[in-house]
Amino acid sequence: MAGERRWEGPSDLHLHSLRSDGTEPPAAVMQAAHRYALRTAALTDHDTTSGWAEAADAATSLGMTFLPGMELSAKQEWRSVHMLAYLFDPDDAALRAEMDRIRGDRMGRAERIVNKIARDYDLTWDDVVEQTHGDATVGRPHIADALVARGLARDRAAAFAGILNPRQGYYVPHYAPDPLTAVRLIVGAGGVPIIAHPTPSGRDRMMPPDVLHRLIDAGLAGFELDHRENTEGGKKILRALVQERDLIVTGSSDYHGLGKPNLPGENTTADEMVQRIIDLGTGTSPVYP
Repeated sequence: MAGERRWEGPSDLHLHSLRSDGTEPPAAVMQAAHRYALRTAALTDHDTTSGWAEAADAATSLGMTFLPGMELSAKQEWRSVHMLAYLFDPDDAALRAEMDRIRGDRMGRAERIVNKIARDYDLTWDDVVEQTHGDATVGRPHIADALVARGLARDRAAAFAGILNPRQGYYVPHYAPDPLTAVRLIVGAGGVPIIAHPTPSGRDRMMPPDVLHRLIDAGLAGFELDHRENTEGGKKILRALVQERDLIVTGSSDYHGLGKPNLPGENTTADEMVQRIIDLGTGTSPVYP
């Protein structure tokens, strides 16, 4: 919600905990952010808000501002689109129903993947469950961790490069709404939608300009341009679109604990952009120290 500015930078608006595919509890994620001299941080677990309360308590106890967020799964044709959502109402009925549907399908999809892998490797569903915590959104990273625990991969990256590579034949698609639906749901819940790492290399490269313009017309607020997975050519194209449509630009780490090499604060969001997000969000408010 708009109001008196009481937060401080530097700000990292994309961090994950073990409530989705990170490796640390929400409080530990905020502690890591603090160790790297961040003053404002967002927890953006996949398709869940279950870590908000713990993260907010930890952040404020360390003198940091907590910005409630989430990474909502979406899909445009074959592309996986990750829609960061900030300051939305976590109890909005329409958005909550979609989150539940996505999470439910992820669970079934993970089981189907494990069943396929188990035909060729010594892996069980119980192995994957052991890698999850509470009501975490189960996904391929947990399968990767199970493969590591079973000695079938060196680390999570090796699991994705090997057994979990789609070319190995174990891939199973999962349900996700199209990006336009995702944007409308987030905006309808009072939130601020930003596309995460919008210009990756490879198969999931940037969405076509006409699709991006439709999303902006529906309320897409901006792009996470400063992210290690974005290509330089794609960022150049999107910066021109940002100027044309007066959009928000964020920079974030996409921290996953031990799940990725990304470190808190390796990219940060400019103060004026954080303020624009706060001014736009009407579903909930930042939690100040």
